[in-house]
Amino acid sequence: MAAVAEQAKNLRTPIVCVMGHVDHGKTSLLDKIRGTAVVDKEAGAITQHIGATEVPLSTIQTLCKGIMGGNVVVPGLLFIDTPGHHAFTTLRSRGGALADLAVVVVDINEGFQPQTIEAINILKQFKTPFLVAANKIDRIQGWTPTKNMPFIKSFANQPEFVKNVIETRTYELVGKLSDLGFSSDRYDRIRDFTRNVGIIPLSAKTGEGVPDLLMMLIGLAQKFLEDGLKLHVTGPGLGTVLELKEERGLGYTIDTIFYDGEVRTGDTIVIGGKNKPIVTKVRALLKPKPNREIRIEEKFDRVNKLTAAAGVKILAPNLEEAMAGSPVRVTKEANLESAINEIEAEMERARIECDELGIMVKADTLGSLEAIVNELRAADIKIGMAEVGDISKKDIINAETINDPLYRVVLGFNVNMLPDAKDYLSNTDIKVFNKDVIYHLIDSYKEWERVQRELAEKKKFEEIIRPGKIKYLPNCTFRQSKPAVIGVQVMGGFIKPGNTLIKPDGSKIGVVKQIQERNENISIATQGKEVAVSIDGPTAGRQINEGEVYYVDIPEGHSKVLEFQLKDTIKQDELETLFEFLAIKRRDNPFWGK
Repeated sequence: MAAVAEQAKNLRTPIVCVMGHVDHGKTSLLDKIRGTAVVDKEAGAITQHIGATEVPLSTIQTLCKGIMGGNVVVPGLLFIDTPGHHAFTTLRSRGGALADLAVVVVDINEGFQPQTIEAINILKQFKTPFLVAANKIDRIQGWTPTKNMPFIKSFANQPEFVKNVIETRTYELVGKLSDLGFSSDRYDRIRDFTRNVGIIPLSAKTGEGVPDLLMMLIGLAQKFLEDGLKLHVTGPGLGTVLELKEERGLGYTIDTIFYDGEVRTGDTIVIGGKNKPIVTKVRALLKPKPNREIRIEEKFDRVNKLTAAAGVKILAPNLEEAMAGSPVRVTKEANLESAINEIEAEMERARIECDELGIMVKADTLGSLEAIVNELRAADIKIGMAEVGDISKKDIINAETINDPLYRVVLGFNVNMLPDAKDYLSNTDIKVFNKDVIYHLIDSYKEWERVQRELAEKKKFEEIIRPGKIKYLPNCTFRQSKPAVIGVQVMGGFIKPGNTLIKPDGSKIGVVKQIQERNENISIATQGKEVAVSIDGPTAGRQINEGEVYYVDIPEGHSKVLEFQLKDTIKQDELETLFEFLAIKRRDNPFWGK
C-alpha cells in the first residue's frame, strides 16, 4: 500500500477536457460530478471561458461505489470545462492540447452538431484519447429514471421500446464517428479502448451513467499512465492564465492552470503581459477546495507547493499587466532570459493582425479576443484594433478619429467600461456594444450594422438625382412662361421639384419649380402619373412644344452611383430611363459617367 501511495504522489493528475456543442450539457455534467451549480452562474447558461475543477479520487470512488475496484494510483482528475459555442475554436484547441483525455458531450436526442464534429477534429489533431458522453437519456420518452444508478443497471430496468430507442441512437453516433475515422461502440461492448471510442449513455440531470463515465476515465487514465505515455511530474511548472482579478485585500491575482511541473511559494515566474513579459515572485498559492470550480470559488486553501495538473490562484507583485490566456513559466535565475524569450515568442504568435481601418475590439482574455476576431473575420468585418482589457477613454478617443461611421464602434466582451470612458462617451456619437455572451455581442453588432447600412443606403438614395422621363401632353399648355405651366405624363422613373430637364438632343430646358395633381402640390410624380408642372426657363410653343419628350438631367457623379452601385436596387422603368439618358450623354462623349 505504501508503494502505491508513493507512486500516486509522483504522478501528475490527469487532465480531462470536456467538449461539445453548446447546450448539450457539459457544465451540467460537471455540476453533477462535483455537486455544484456553476451552470446557473454562466452568462446565458453558456460557458464563456475555460474553467478548471480538481475532482479527487475519493469523490470518484464514492460516485462509483460498487462498480470500480482494483488498485487506483491516479490522485484524481482535473476537469477542464470548455466553451461549446463555435466561436471558441481557439479556446477549445488550447483545452484539447492540454488534455490527457477528453469527454465529448452530445445530446443523444439531437446527435452530432457542427461544434461536436469540430471538437472531435481538434482531439484527432492532438491525438487525444476521448469518450463520448451521450447525454439526456432522461428525455427519451418512456425512460424510467433511477437517481445516480450506473447506466447498465438502469438500462436493464427500462421497457423494451425504450431500449430500442437507446440502441438506435447509440448506433447513429457510431455511424457518425465512423465517418470521422473512429471505430466505436457502447462502452460495455468494448475490450480494447486504445483502438475504439467508448460511448456512455447518461443523464447529467438524474446522474444515471455518470458512475460509468468516471470509471471509464479512471481506467483510461491509469492505462495510459501504466503504458508510460504520460510522465511523472518533474521540473518547473508550466501553465496558462485563466483570469486576472483585482480582489479586496489581495490586490491583483491570476487564476492559473498548471498542466506540468511544480510551483512553490517564492518561485520566480514569467507571465505573458500586455506589452512585455512580467517577471515576478510567487507570494502565495491559493488552491480551490476539491470539487470547486476555480472561476467562481470564494474560499481557498493556502499551500506552499502545487503539483500539476491543478488550478490555483497566484498572489504576486506587478500582475496588473498580466493577460488572461497567456503562458506562465516557473524558472530559475540561470534560465530567466530563456524563459522570457519563450514567453515573448508565444505572445508574438498570438498577436492579432489588424486592418488599416475597422472597428475596435476589447475582451477579457486572449482566448476570448481570438474567438471574437475569428467570428468577425468570418463575417468580413474589418478590425482596426483588438486588445485585452477594459474599455478606456483612450479607446473612445481613438474611435472618434475614424471617419467611416460604420467603424466608429467599440465591441467589448465581458469587460468593464472605465468611469472616464463612460463620461466621455456621453458627448460622442461612438457606438459601444458590451456583452458577456460572444454570440449575443456579434449578433447585436451585425444587426446594428445592417440597420446603419440600410439607413445610409436610403439617405444616399434620397440625395441622388434619379432618372425621370416625361412627355408634354397635347392641349395641355396652361401658361406659356415665367414659369411655363404644362401638363405632362411621367413615362419612366419620376420627377421632383428642383429637377433640371433636357431634350433628347442634350440641350437644357429649365428647372421644375412645382408639381400639381388635381390642383394640389405634390413632392414627387412617378411613372404613369399625369400632372401639371411649372418649369422655370422655357417658353411654351418656342423652346418646348406639345408631344415632346424630356429627361431629368443627372449629374455625372450621380449617374456613376446609379449605374455601378444602385442599378440592382431600382425599378425596371427607372433603369430603362437611365440607359436612355446615358445614351444621350455618351453620343458625343463615350466615356461620360464611366
